Amino acid sequence: MIHQQKLADYYAHSVLQAPSADWLKGGHFRAWRLEDFLADFELMGVYSRKDFFKITLSTGPSTYHYAHQRLGLAPNEPALVFTNTQIPYAWELPEGATCQGYCCVFTEAFVPTLTLVRPADWPVFRPDQPSFFRLTAAQHADFARLFEQMLAEQDSDYSAKDELLYHYLMTCIHGALKLTPIEELPATSGPERLVAAFHALLARQYPIVTPARRLALRTPADFADHLAVHVNYLNRVLKAATGKPTSQLLAERLVQEARTLLLHTDWPVSRISYCMGFDEPTHFAQMFRKVAGCTPSSLRQV
Repeated sequence: MIHQQKLADYYAHSVLQAPSADWLKGGHFRAWRLEDFLADFELMGVYSRKDFFKITLSTGPSTYHYAHQRLGLAPNEPALVFTNTQIPYAWELPEGATCQGYCCVFTEAFVPTLTLVRPADWPVFRPDQPSFFRLTAAQHADFARLFEQMLAEQDSDYSAKDELLYHYLMTCIHGALKLTPIEELPATSGPERLVAAFHALLARQYPIVTPARRLALRTPADFADHLAVHVNYLNRVLKAATGKPTSQLLAERLVQEARTLLLHTDWPVSRISYCMGFDEPTHFAQMFRKVAGCTPSSLRQV
């Protein structure tokens, strides 16, 4: 089973300054220079899934191991890399090598609640979309200036700095979307191809943008039938790759979408329940509470 590395693990290392004691209760954003990590490379070198989103601007020599892909950067070759919470990855440096650059990490809760589309739906973080972008010298300089603005602003006393940091984050993402992505190699094994196909199929189910639309696929059996595999095999492959069973992956993504609809639309809870594929709103409420820790109605009252 692939290990999950949590954001709190980063702050367990003395090379990084820990935030205030209550930082886990809300959204979080932090940018660093990569040189800060080189004093303790264990932070970056563990092949694992993370519980946060991350953007890295780096120069080689280095190698990214991202699911079934391997991205090598030559000395002084710059690249912009986006990593999500679903796909495991690790960053590898040759022995004795150094590299420079920046990274920023953030949790989904950092994204303003008034924003309809969540990080998992942004193209650069979707498992079925390109995540690596090689840069020219000029492009690297532009992104470096943006990260320097993040570093300066996050330590400022400006009362609305989180809004400005979110603006810098979106500027970085949209800047990447204008670039030509690196051509990624296809999955090489049967299980890898199945994991990639599952994530692509799951991504196509969302977002729900009209109350007339209902999820076409909701259960593990639905996905297994569509992918032409036995449901037990699908579950075994996904658990080995992600550490989570099929039902949990589906439930977490469904609740993420339901939260968005509860917070950003005036649709009745019963209609949202229908859109999520439930015939009975009580069953939807039970599943939502199990995953989110609160009922749909109580979330809307916050």
